[in-house]
Amino acid sequence: MTYYFLGIGGIGMSAIARFFKQSGHKVCGYDRTPSPLTKRLEEEGISIHYDDNPAMIPDDVDMVIYTPAVPRDTKVFQHVVEKGYPIEKRSQMLGELTRGRKCIAVAGTHGKTTTSAMIAHMLHESPIGCSAFLGGISKNFDSNLLVDNKSEYVVVEADEYDRSFLQLHPFYSVITATDPDHLDIYGTHEKLIEAFQQYANQTSPDGALFVKEGLVEHHHDHDHDEEEDDHEHHLEIGQEIKCYSYSAHSIEPDYYAINVRNYNGNIYFDLRTPEKVLFDLELCNSCLYNVENAVAASAVVLQCGLDEYQLRHGLKSFKGIKRRFDVRVKTKDFVYIDDYAHHPKEISATIESVKYLYPNKRIVGIFQPHLYTRTRDLADDFAEALKPLDEIILMPIYPAREKPIPGVSSGMILRKIESMSKYLSSADQIPDLAEALCPDVLLTMGAGDIDRLVPILEERFKSE
Repeated sequence: MTYYFLGIGGIGMSAIARFFKQSGHKVCGYDRTPSPLTKRLEEEGISIHYDDNPAMIPDDVDMVIYTPAVPRDTKVFQHVVEKGYPIEKRSQMLGELTRGRKCIAVAGTHGKTTTSAMIAHMLHESPIGCSAFLGGISKNFDSNLLVDNKSEYVVVEADEYDRSFLQLHPFYSVITATDPDHLDIYGTHEKLIEAFQQYANQTSPDGALFVKEGLVEHHHDHDHDEEEDDHEHHLEIGQEIKCYSYSAHSIEPDYYAINVRNYNGNIYFDLRTPEKVLFDLELCNSCLYNVENAVAASAVVLQCGLDEYQLRHGLKSFKGIKRRFDVRVKTKDFVYIDDYAHHPKEISATIESVKYLYPNKRIVGIFQPHLYTRTRDLADDFAEALKPLDEIILMPIYPAREKPIPGVSSGMILRKIESMSKYLSSADQIPDLAEALCPDVLLTMGAGDIDRLVPILEERFKSE
């Protein structure tokens, strides 16, 4: 078959494209601009065009797969609809690819990429194995795709955007966070919570649901409901679904981390499970917020059947995800870290980790807001999250799929930041500005095309 992908450069789209290519099918696609990822896809034998020109679509297309990130008014999108090609959303196809296998799906407004990659890596390193469709490039296998036809497990990132995750019916599901996001789709936080609740209740009764503490009440804990300030934001889970809670900040859940410490850039912690305590688990070159992701991932793989040795090895050998607390330069006097953080909670967690690992260091942060609607809805939260930085550089908003909204710009955030050490800069001016600010730690954050700056900054500060 010939598969044509509209928006093939997207991280989720590219994983499915790679899967069909590895399965022996012909794969081609369109994206708006070239990127390091599309370059890799082309090197793997996938044909990609960047002109919005229907004439470049092959004649022998059997199936079109698209992402909602591609605007419907593009000529190629209109062409495939008018011609009546069989067409499916990425989320529909992912649902089909996971059907008939034990799907481990990780959802949440942040933390899902690292958690799913940790699960995939630990299972892959064990005799259990797994396939995986990830939302980031794993440094362990240098891809967002893992194929193991002998394993019954498939690990996927469950995306809440456009209610995509409702296409999944997981055996094991994880929910890492339900903070307000994608309000352009949901309208209100309550509607977002309803979608997460529906996703959670699609978990198989034979499997289990793993939820960050505070997002759902335990079945036996309803007497505590009245004491919760945000009770209306709790997920209601059917009695037939086994539900486990986890945390890195409390000793109440079923799985939790204690005695977290930092030694020489590596993080150690003890894991309390319902059965026992696993002492001195190690995360190499990691960050503080990954402890909670590691607790969730550990809970899942222990349920899958990993033993203590396999868990220890898997966590210690996990190298992380590109653009997830990604240490690009590290010398005696300077560190450069790149991160995908694009939600206020993610930004706060990233900055907290940097301050934990590098106390009393001068931190210069560069942030590119992602989406006009998110900037409009969360401008106050972004300003508060960025405030702990010593110097703050904001780039113009990356619009992705959106048209500009009058009055909404990065300046909205800049004006709300209670600091004089703040700048608004175009991408081409940033390397000089960042160097002039003399950072001990440089931090880039955002989900747009800020990644194009990363190799430039890396080269600039490597040669310092």
